Amino acid sequence: MKYPEVWDLDSIFKGGSKSSEFTQFIKETDRLLADVADSIGEEITLDQLEQVIHTIQLQMQRTRQASAFVSCLTAQDVKDKEATLWQGKITEQATKLQNIWGVIEDFLGELSVEQWNDFISRPSLSGVAFNLEERRMQVKEKLSPNEEKLAAQLAIDGYHAWGNVYNAAVGRMQIPFEENGQEKLLSAGQLQNRLNSSDRTVREQAAGAFEKAWEKEADLFASTLNHLAGFRLNLYEARGWDNVLKEPLAINRMKEETLDAMWSTITDNKPKFYEFMDRKAQLLGVKKLALHDVHAPLPVEEDTTISYEDACDLIIKHFKPFSPKLASFTEGALRDGWIEAEDRAGKRPGGFCTSFPLSKQSRIFMTYDGTMANVATLAHELGHAYHSHCLKDMDPLAQRYAMNVAETASTFAETIIADALVNEAEAEDVKLSLLENKISRSLAFFMNIHARFLFETRFYEARKEKLLSVNELNSLMEEAQKEAYGNQLSTYSPTFWASKLHFHITGVPFYNFPYTFGFLFSLGIYKKALDTGRSFEDDYIALLQDTASMTVEDLASKHLDVDLTSKEFWQEAIDLILVDVDEFMELTKNR
Repeated sequence: MKYPEVWDLDSIFKGGSKSSEFTQFIKETDRLLADVADSIGEEITLDQLEQVIHTIQLQMQRTRQASAFVSCLTAQDVKDKEATLWQGKITEQATKLQNIWGVIEDFLGELSVEQWNDFISRPSLSGVAFNLEERRMQVKEKLSPNEEKLAAQLAIDGYHAWGNVYNAAVGRMQIPFEENGQEKLLSAGQLQNRLNSSDRTVREQAAGAFEKAWEKEADLFASTLNHLAGFRLNLYEARGWDNVLKEPLAINRMKEETLDAMWSTITDNKPKFYEFMDRKAQLLGVKKLALHDVHAPLPVEEDTTISYEDACDLIIKHFKPFSPKLASFTEGALRDGWIEAEDRAGKRPGGFCTSFPLSKQSRIFMTYDGTMANVATLAHELGHAYHSHCLKDMDPLAQRYAMNVAETASTFAETIIADALVNEAEAEDVKLSLLENKISRSLAFFMNIHARFLFETRFYEARKEKLLSVNELNSLMEEAQKEAYGNQLSTYSPTFWASKLHFHITGVPFYNFPYTFGFLFSLGIYKKALDTGRSFEDDYIALLQDTASMTVEDLASKHLDVDLTSKEFWQEAIDLILVDVDEFMELTKNR
């Protein structure tokens, strides 16, 4: 079957960034937000509060719809200036929405226990009872509504501005790099691609150029990092919070005991992965892997590529034994133009899935060039789309799942395809390459992400006392990498704190451990699916539908009958990767 490689956006809003339909939609959202804000006075009855909660949820969907559309426009054409201008308007509407929620949360927080129990028992609120309870409890730990509003307003030109300074500085970087006898000026993203080259000489050269480039800008990036951290810490102190993990744990609806159990179990298992790293170094012809070798591809004689149509058919075929409903959904998404996969100039790098709640659809962005990694990426993003599909008829608040469970369905889908590709590989070199890719991917979660977590935790504790110098940041980073990688590498990246965007993102604190949680949580679900068979399909859908309506501990207890605060669950998930390590070691023992 022929599947379109260019997505359909006209069915969402016709006319792209110059769409009159979209312009009218934005104007209408402005009016509706103003009406909601005007309807909330100093006094409000419970009946009025109930209606406002329903109304504002609809506005949440409108702002999400608009944001998703603009994200698609800017991704498909990085030179679309009109689309870029729309981003400012979307941010403005999101801020208005946040301020209205602040008022609602204040009303919820002031209700007595009796009033609250009466209010939350109303039938129309049953689908969002958890979410409202969560907001009611969180507002009690914050500053007064006026103080929180002031902090949010000051953050625009204070806190968030430092993130914007970082983005602007990275965007203008031009890094000298000699290639094919000519010196080129590369962007940071282009140079990053050279770090993944199959040619080790290119990787070494790129790593050297990368470190020099970030060293050159280190003073500026030390300022951005110190100041955005300072703003966050001052806000925490004003709220009476002394644990820097309080906010990220709350956002991800998880206990610190769960986080500790996860990292502890990973650390226990690292020696087995050190053996894999030593064997990979041997296959690459080096004594020890450098940081830029960890995710380097193995040399493969038979490099396999696959057409887009064949990739789509393969994904549908392998989804079906696990979940016919997932396979049917995937076929419809591919057939109906939900995917932007065309390999053409002018697109932004990377991939994503975004949802359109009013349309009850998703759109997937990527650039497909026929590699097995592209097949895995397509499966991953289709998993995200299926997650949204399973939640599409629920109340808007009950669709807002956290980052740590956001990777559940995507990683589950990707794992299905990764296993299938390994099992179907006929040539041993291809099988080894696919196995190595799977294992190296886990190293990113177990070691690279762990290094980020260790660095950020220690940085924030040190930042409570003073501003940190470039040398101090470099030392903290290298120490974290050595600990996370078990001191198994020949080189590290002291300036990684500067080059990694995630440290400078202001929207979400500690943009690291949720990745590892999501990866292992999905593997735990995958194991249950393997053990249970097709009968697990409806249980899987029920789990996805609860991802935005309970803590992760309750989610795991209800649907998997496991305790996330103990090591047993995490070990069983890691065991799936250890099976791959054992197979890799066996296949390479005579090489």
